Amino acid sequence: MTDTTVLVLGGTGKTGRRVVNRLKERGVTVRAASRSGDVRFDWDDVNTWEPALAGVDVAYLVDAQDKPGVWDAEAALRELSGLAVAHKVRRLVLLQARVSEPVGGKSLIAGERGVKESGAEWTVLRPNWFFQNFDEGVLLDGVRSGELSLPAGSGREPFVDTEDVAAVAVEALLGDGHAGQTYELSGARALTLDEAVKEIAQATGRDIRYVPVEHQAYVEELVGYDVPADYALFVADLVAQIRDNKNATPTDTVRRVLGREPRDFSDFVKDAAARGVWNV
Repeated sequence: MTDTTVLVLGGTGKTGRRVVNRLKERGVTVRAASRSGDVRFDWDDVNTWEPALAGVDVAYLVDAQDKPGVWDAEAALRELSGLAVAHKVRRLVLLQARVSEPVGGKSLIAGERGVKESGAEWTVLRPNWFFQNFDEGVLLDGVRSGELSLPAGSGREPFVDTEDVAAVAVEALLGDGHAGQTYELSGARALTLDEAVKEIAQATGRDIRYVPVEHQAYVEELVGYDVPADYALFVADLVAQIRDNKNATPTDTVRRVLGREPRDFSDFVKDAAARGVWNV
C-alpha cells in the first residue's frame, strides 16, 4: 500500500507522531495534520477540514476529547467522517479511550457512532493510560517533583506503550482484517500507581513517591492552579477510573494484532531513566 496517502490528525501528538514515523518507514505518503503544522487541521475551524482530506485514502482520527468547555465530539466526528467519505476516504481508524462511562460529564467514546455509520471501513482503538504520561504527559511534573498526588487510590491500571498503540494503528490503517473491529489496547500487567512510581524511583535512584488524595481535594487543587473547573473534574474522574479498577484487566489485543507481546513497563522505565527525563 505504498501508493496510499494517509492523513494523521494530531500528527505531532503522543500517538500521532509515532504513527507518522511508522508510516514513513513503510514508504507511505503521510499527511501529518495539526493546528500549527504545514497541513493545518483545527477542530474549531471547519475551513481546515476539507483541504486536509483532499486526496487522502485512509485517515487516523484523534478527537479533542480532553478539551475544556462544551464540545460535541460525536457531532464533530460524524461531520468529519461524512466529509471524508465524500472525498473518497475509504478507511478510518479512530483513537478513543478504554473508558465506557462519562468522565467529567463527557463521553470519551461519543464519537465512535459517527465513524461507524459513515460508510467507510472503520477500526476503533481504545487504549488504557499511556506509559508516556509519566515522561511526557500529565504525570511528568509530579514525578520530577518527587511526589505524584492523584485520586487513584490503590487501583490497578495495565498501562500501555504509545509505540504499541501506534503499531496497531498502522496495521489497521494499512492491513486487512481490521475493519469493523474495536481494539482495547493494554500492557501485559496491571500496576498500582504506587508500584509504577517505585519502579521509576528505583531506576532513577531518586526518592519519588505516590500519594493518594481525595477526589474533591484534587479537583480543588487543580482549580487553585487556574485549571478550568470543568477540566479539573474531567481529569479527576478520569483518574478515578484507575481507583475503581474500571479497566484493570489486561487484554491480549496487542499480541493478537502484532504477533508479539506488548512492551513491558519496566523496559519503558529503564529507557526513559537513561534519557534523563526524570532528572532534576
